[in-house]
Amino acid sequence: MRYRRARVNGGTYFFTVVTCKRRRILTHNNNVSLLRKAFRFVMKKYPFKVDAMVVLPEHLHCIWTLPQGDRQFSTRWRLIKNFFTRNCEAKYKQIRTDSLGRTIRRQGIWQGRFWEHLIRDDRDFANHVEYTHYNPVKHGFVSAPIEWPYSSFRKYVRQGLYEAQWGAGQRMEFGLDIGAE
Repeated sequence: MRYRRARVNGGTYFFTVVTCKRRRILTHNNNVSLLRKAFRFVMKKYPFKVDAMVVLPEHLHCIWTLPQGDRQFSTRWRLIKNFFTRNCEAKYKQIRTDSLGRTIRRQGIWQGRFWEHLIRDDRDFANHVEYTHYNPVKHGFVSAPIEWPYSSFRKYVRQGLYEAQWGAGQRMEFGLDIGAE
């Protein structure tokens, strides 16, 4: 069976992007800054709006809105992953030799694919924003979303869209149609 992606011009999408073999490298050293640079680099040529985002050690979730008339999210992800990989520390890249002794460099930072979901309506958007912001709590990294530094949650608090203690000290459940790990 061939996987088909939902492509809507100017659509809003939820994404999950995972590192190769779920290696916990995204929050190491300068990698969050490098990921930000990768996003800015790609956004210059292929603009899009990041509506919400969280970066965890081995995966990230984000919600993007593409410009009207544009549905090329795969191009953007390819360029972001390539930028990050080219500029990431060499220790994350896999280097091996083939049967003839030639060096093969394989960029083993990311899983080859990513998961996307076309946001259907305002409620679907809100559910995926909450899932994104609650994810560090779900995985046990913090006890409240406000404690996780690699998230758009604080921006939402500054804008008055969330109380600072939202998601603290509670277990939130999401439907099977919300998020992807």
